[in-house]
Amino acid sequence: MPDALDGLISSRARAINGSGIRQVLEIGARVPDKVDLSIGQPDFPVPDAIQNAAIDAIRTNRNGYPPSRGIPQLMERLATHVRADLGWRCAPDPAAGEETGLMVTSGTSGGLMLAALALLNDGDEIIIPDPWFVLYPYLATMTGAKAVKCDTYPDFKLTASRVEPLITPRTKAILLCSPGNPSGVVASERECAELLALCQARNIVLISDEIYDEFAYSETRTQYKADGSKKVCPSPARLPGAAERVLVIRGFGKTYGVTGWRLGYATGPKRLIDEMAKLQQYVYVGVPHPLQVGAAAALDVDMTPHVAEYERRRDLVVRRLREVTDVQMPGGAFYAFAQVPARMGTDEGRSPARTLFHRALDHKVLIVPGDTFSARGTHFRLSFATEASKLERGLDVLVKLMKG
Repeated sequence: MPDALDGLISSRARAINGSGIRQVLEIGARVPDKVDLSIGQPDFPVPDAIQNAAIDAIRTNRNGYPPSRGIPQLMERLATHVRADLGWRCAPDPAAGEETGLMVTSGTSGGLMLAALALLNDGDEIIIPDPWFVLYPYLATMTGAKAVKCDTYPDFKLTASRVEPLITPRTKAILLCSPGNPSGVVASERECAELLALCQARNIVLISDEIYDEFAYSETRTQYKADGSKKVCPSPARLPGAAERVLVIRGFGKTYGVTGWRLGYATGPKRLIDEMAKLQQYVYVGVPHPLQVGAAAALDVDMTPHVAEYERRRDLVVRRLREVTDVQMPGGAFYAFAQVPARMGTDEGRSPARTLFHRALDHKVLIVPGDTFSARGTHFRLSFATEASKLERGLDVLVKLMKG
């Protein structure tokens, strides 16, 4: 029977499929005693200092509307952090005359959506990597633009040499994610510099999605912060002239385990941030006030022990998977994006990735098939953000299946 609303639903909504990651979660909800290697949800508890700051804010009635750009307490802390990390001077007060803008966003996804709304017109183009994070293609769908996919196989590097042939007069932005999702691969300082130079030469905005910037492992932390305090993950934002061309979008959820809080921030060219902040007034209004207080406290919390634990898990995952298949070394985040070996064979009508997904599901192990993130169905994403015993159990199943 036809739905009475069929003729009323927008083409925009019709063009969007549900998140493949969420579909796996829905399937997994019906599987008892499962090993969930699908979701990018940190498994460590939120540090007490962060929880207590948010709880205290609620109890002291800081529950009203926040300023659209962010509460002063958090904006001041972020301005100090950005200056130390990137060398950018961005005042919390948008009227202070600084060239670099700053705002709190509803997670990194909220920041990316605002950037797309501020930059893209009908028919404009944004270049994204293949594989991509599931939101990226729909940034174009929801703004009437076109997402141009850049094939980054087999090393998952979005390089200037791969991007340049895809640039047209309609190209407005290039979207870099490093460390990457789903691959965990990290762009080198040289690769960042070449992408930035390309964007500068062609008058294109470089959007740097750095949600996993603090989840970079020891061998990829090769560049020092502006204040010389510690090594950090390479970013195009630390290069000369970046403040005029790079939009940095970061988040608190992955680093501090507060994914459900939907908290991030954006910094970059002041004109672009001003437009994003104006849009935020109508799209998100603002980010929950008491949780911003918690985010301000998060900037004082040392998460390096958790990152070190995930690095140990990364090493285990790569060692086990390389027994049976090819996998690039994740330099950050908490994912591996591995190829499904041909010797495993495929089920009729299914890609290699879907075949492995269903066979693993039969053993109560959840992974995400690679065609969720890519035009190809040759790989799968494994998240190692789970306790060690379950991770080892899941790896045992996957390795056995891929031996064929």
